[in-house]
Amino acid sequence: MTFTLTPLGTAAPHPQPGRPCSGYLVEAGAAKVWVDAGPGTFAELQRHVHPGELTAIWISHLHSDHWTDLIAAEAGIADGGLKVERPIPVHVPAAAPHRLAGFYGMPDPLDGVFAFHSIEDGADIDLGGPVLTSSAVAHGIEAYGARITYEGAVLAYTGDSGPCPQLTELAWDADVLLAEAYVDRHEGEPVHLTPEDAGALAREAAVRTLLITHVGPGLTPDEATARAARVFGGHTLRARETVAYEIAKRQAEPTS
Repeated sequence: MTFTLTPLGTAAPHPQPGRPCSGYLVEAGAAKVWVDAGPGTFAELQRHVHPGELTAIWISHLHSDHWTDLIAAEAGIADGGLKVERPIPVHVPAAAPHRLAGFYGMPDPLDGVFAFHSIEDGADIDLGGPVLTSSAVAHGIEAYGARITYEGAVLAYTGDSGPCPQLTELAWDADVLLAEAYVDRHEGEPVHLTPEDAGALAREAAVRTLLITHVGPGLTPDEATARAARVFGGHTLRARETVAYEIAKRQAEPTS
């Protein structure tokens, strides 16, 4: 059974031509999970799956570049003909339903489209084969990273976070670590990773492959990837939209 990660968007903090914001499709066995829903990612998601095929949606935190395409998804499902047979389970920080209700100007506007579940630190989500474990991370607001395990293989995702012990535990011995490298250097309390932070995390956690994503405006993705690779000293790739990366007990390589 396959276990793959397909970036739908990697840009930050706003979408760019050909590069939506943060969003990823994780497929493991029969499970299909939309991880983060940054602006532009719903359009890209439809290249791969119909919304009704999704097992779940998981949102790391409530900054706009990670979750606001839930609004586009609601429009597509409720009014755009992309009907679903059941509400899609959406695992989100607790404030999400209230914020969406404020946007729509009515209570419970998404009944029949989404079924919301609050993320809890350390809790496992059974996705019908793969298991996703959420871990609270340091980002100045309620924010989580994810560790997805399937048939012995592990994908770890930092979400947005400054350096913190939770990230090392989250990433420990992962086959693939998908890590942000948003800032060139730290100013004040760290709430993002530098490329060097991402590389050090991969090295300390003994991961097999490091995928760099969510590179901020002060860096280029290629520069951030090269800087992270120098610190990690291991297999390091730039995450690219539409490329499917296999998660297995070996280095991740594009499958398409």
